[in-house]
Amino acid sequence: MRSYNSVMKVVFIGATSAIVWYMRRHKVVRQTYDRDQDTFRHEFILLPCALLALLTTHDYAPLELLWTFSILLEALAILPQLALLQRTGNVDNLTGGYVALLGSYRALYIANWTYRYFTESKYRQALVWSAGGVQTALYLDFFYYYVKSWQSNTKLCLPS
Repeated sequence: MRSYNSVMKVVFIGATSAIVWYMRRHKVVRQTYDRDQDTFRHEFILLPCALLALLTTHDYAPLELLWTFSILLEALAILPQLALLQRTGNVDNLTGGYVALLGSYRALYIANWTYRYFTESKYRQALVWSAGGVQTALYLDFFYYYVKSWQSNTKLCLPS
């Protein structure tokens, strides 16, 4: 089981790195980026997550603190994209598809939590469940604006 978990983490980190590289280097994606509209201040996510990680971790070992921080940060990572969407009303197909895949990933996590809750007698992870609930609510908010943009067909753009 440990090797599976390690392999999946390496695959996840590799895929995430490839996505970041693609977003930063691919000509089509770079052309759709509007720096003037992307004004979200990331410290409004990073600092509260770091402080909350210090307050909610059950062990102050460095890896445990980093894990707690990552759980909290993952829950709020969609906020910059959501703020940009609310400001511009623009959801391109690449972004919509990417967030749909992230939402699917979260749905699979929820299915896993539900299964483990009913099959493992001592499975309780309040922090993970709370952060996952917040993240799911933010994805639902994103999908609401995405569907609204798609229905009105305003500013829904395809990368050229």
